[in-house]
Amino acid sequence: MSDNELVNQQFPVKVEQPGGSGNIFARVFDELTAFCRSRSLFILHYCTGCGAIELPPAMTSRFDMERLGISPMVSPRQADILLITGYVSVKTLKRVILTYEQMGSPKYVIGICSCTVNGGMYWQSYATAKKLNDYMPVDLYIAGCMPRPEAVITGLRQLMENIRRGEANGWQDYYQRYDHYLGHQQRLFGETWQTPTDVIAEAKHYGLFSNETLGEHTKLLQQHQKPLEALEMRLGLDSKDKVEP
Repeated sequence: MSDNELVNQQFPVKVEQPGGSGNIFARVFDELTAFCRSRSLFILHYCTGCGAIELPPAMTSRFDMERLGISPMVSPRQADILLITGYVSVKTLKRVILTYEQMGSPKYVIGICSCTVNGGMYWQSYATAKKLNDYMPVDLYIAGCMPRPEAVITGLRQLMENIRRGEANGWQDYYQRYDHYLGHQQRLFGETWQTPTDVIAEAKHYGLFSNETLGEHTKLLQQHQKPLEALEMRLGLDSKDKVEP
């Protein structure tokens, strides 16, 4: 064994190849983009359960979540992180999925409390969804009943690190395996379940369309899918006269 081979064996050198485009600067800009993205995040907290109690101290001056570059947001259109803070009932899960699909990509999901992992203390309830990642991708779980603000801050820092390293790619999985997630949603909500968002078109837009994007469940969706219609405006519940626009 030569001296160079001996040195390489003791001190292995990791050689990173640039992206398939052949541009050696592409990865540099990708890393810069991921770094900047991880340092400016807006949270939409969907307070489904008791875990929401720990969010005010995490957000306010005691633990000061904003020092990490993370701020609350009221609209899913401008939010980066969807925070699910407790058990999710079947009725609530529909709103959670609608909210998630309205968020722009890349987007991330954090499940707080053990209820989002396996149903927690509601695991025997017929009205509670047990595993949140059956219905949408979850990038990070913060287990506990309930996790303290220190655990919430630690989880947020871990998500920031995952984003910086390009490892928080649950949103890509939703597009690439949409038929899988849609199958679980149809099993819970029925065969006629649909949302206003055209997920298949978005998968093509982001270049994430794969063999698992379509399947038997998306075929079922296309049979029942209806275009959105404008709501009819009426003056009162008892009035039969339509209001002309």
